[in-house]
Order: sequence, then C-alpha cells, then structure tokens
Amino acid sequence: MVEARAQLVMACSPDEFLEFALDVERYAQVDDKLGPFAWVRHEEDRVEFEFHPVMPGIPAPSPKMVPKMIAQGVLTPGKRVDVGLAPLPKSKFWHRLMKFNATFECEPVENGTLVTRTMTVELVPAVRWLLEPVLRRNLPKNIEAEIEKAKTYIEQHRK
Repeated sequence: MVEARAQLVMACSPDEFLEFALDVERYAQVDDKLGPFAWVRHEEDRVEFEFHPVMPGIPAPSPKMVPKMIAQGVLTPGKRVDVGLAPLPKSKFWHRLMKFNATFECEPVENGTLVTRTMTVELVPAVRWLLEPVLRRNLPKNIEAEIEKAKTYIEQHRK
C-alpha cells in the first residue's frame, strides 16, 4: 500500500475549499492525476466522473489501451470530501487492479483552513511489485505539489 499526505493552510473557509475539490473539472487544473473527462455528473453532495487516470511516475499508455475509470466524490459539508472508485459494477477493471481512496479534510484555523490531502493506493499482488516502488517515489511529491497548486488557485480565484 502507498499513502501520501500533505497539509497546508489555505486562505479560505472549509466550505470554499471543499466546493473547489468537489468540482473535479476545476480541481483538475491543479491535479495532473485527473486525465481528460468523458463525463461529470453532480448530484447534491456527490459527484461521479469518468476519466483517464494518470499516476505519477508511471508512463501513460495510449488512452485507448487503458479503460477509463469511474470515480465518485462525496461531500461531508464543512468537513471533508472522500473520493474513490464508483461501486461495482462500474470500473470493473480498476476494482480488479487496486483499491483507491483519497480525502480532502478541512479544519478551520486562524487565517483560514488547514487542508489535509491524503491519497491511498493498494495494488493487487500481480502488479504491486512493478508499480508500488514507482508510486512510493513519486506520489508524495505529487500530492505536495498538488496542494501547493491548490493554494495558489484558491488565492487567485477567491470570491
């Protein structure tokens, strides 16, 4: 299992950051792991989206060679967004390959919000030996860079 975590204080409210994180099309501007979207569906405190994922350090084959992933994000208002694979039968290929969880946790602090970004990938043994060392080297740096870009984006686009 590979887990990466980064924390940063953002000059916004928890709700402002969580709204940004749940808007995957906007959030993709700071997260290079979100490849092109086929579609995005919003429903109250939930978003479901189909896209070509990109994992840091792992060369991306032609999009036609890799099935798209269907993921979902669920908002707990004022607290967090949890992202993972959409339940079966969606994303069958990806469910067979890995377990994936990501969170954005927000805590109000002086001068803004402490955002904790966590991503966990647990690969099946058949590919673990090949992909896990690459993710261990690259995912932590990627998550740190992502949260820095998110901070810059929030500060530039603050309402």
